[in-house]
Amino acid sequence: MKEISINGRVIGPSHAPYIIAELSANHNGKIETAMRIIEEAAKAGADAIKLQTYRPDTITLDSDLPDFQITEGLWKGRTLYELYEWAHTPWEWHQPLFEHARKFGITIFSSPFDTTAVDLLEELGAPAYKIASFEAVDLPLIEYVARTGKPMIISTGMADAEEIQEAIDAALGAGCEQLAILHCVSGYPAPPEDYNLRTIPDMVERFGLVTGLSDHTIDNTTAITSVALGASLVEKHFTLDRNGGGPDDSFSLEPAELAALCRDAKTAWQALGKVDYGRKSSEQGNVKFRRSLYFVKDLKAGEIITEDAVRSVRPGYGLPPSHFKNILGKKVTKDVFAYTAVNNNLIETCL
Repeated sequence: MKEISINGRVIGPSHAPYIIAELSANHNGKIETAMRIIEEAAKAGADAIKLQTYRPDTITLDSDLPDFQITEGLWKGRTLYELYEWAHTPWEWHQPLFEHARKFGITIFSSPFDTTAVDLLEELGAPAYKIASFEAVDLPLIEYVARTGKPMIISTGMADAEEIQEAIDAALGAGCEQLAILHCVSGYPAPPEDYNLRTIPDMVERFGLVTGLSDHTIDNTTAITSVALGASLVEKHFTLDRNGGGPDDSFSLEPAELAALCRDAKTAWQALGKVDYGRKSSEQGNVKFRRSLYFVKDLKAGEIITEDAVRSVRPGYGLPPSHFKNILGKKVTKDVFAYTAVNNNLIETCL
């Protein structure tokens, strides 16, 4: 699959990178904040805003047994249930958020975490689905999403090549006709050195799918670099204030940074261009400043051109310097003055 299309926007190597702003839990429990995040993502130039659709009881169990305790990282000291209770986007918010995104002209879709979430998103007319890295091994969920007939993006954090292939096979086998995958490191935040971005061109070749990056680093450097290596999509968490205190705020982009990502990712893609050894349009005006051959002494008609009579200098109105040896020993056909460009019409035998 060289291309997919979400809500009419074609995504693939021949198109500018598709930028997804991940709202995630950055609403911090306020729908007004979620609305503003959508507005700011649209203003920044993002192609899409993405939600996460789950309830605590659709993603984990309400238990404080050791298996359910978070013992390290940003959310240390909470149970999984407590984390997802804190972080989830209430289902009753989804319809107004979808309507708000459409009002501001930005595509909105979501990551479902169980089949009931898919059903809700289908009712809302979601144009695509994202499978989160932690759910990439949930093949029944992938198959359920595939049967909607919508484009699907699968994030591959923590998955090895075999698991990625299994997820792809599940999606395609259940009828998905537009599939993309994202290289991802599921650390929050993730250090750039963990990303091994050279994996991206290998993924493109190995799996033959539209490929992108889900980036959990702090700044835009990793994301921009990924575009140079073939990423057609870039997903970054997005917030109004990195110091807002929410579950994901600390590793999210702020509005000015998202705007810079949208701008710079497109610039990086444009700079890739194609293999081209020809003269570029921006160079045309400077051709005259290249070196060429000039007479540096006066010569009478019929005199022989000697090595001390000609030099390679700027500008470029004379013969190329590569002709220097060829003109030595030739006669000039007319009187020439010093500082005259060497041209064929001044030499007895044209070159």
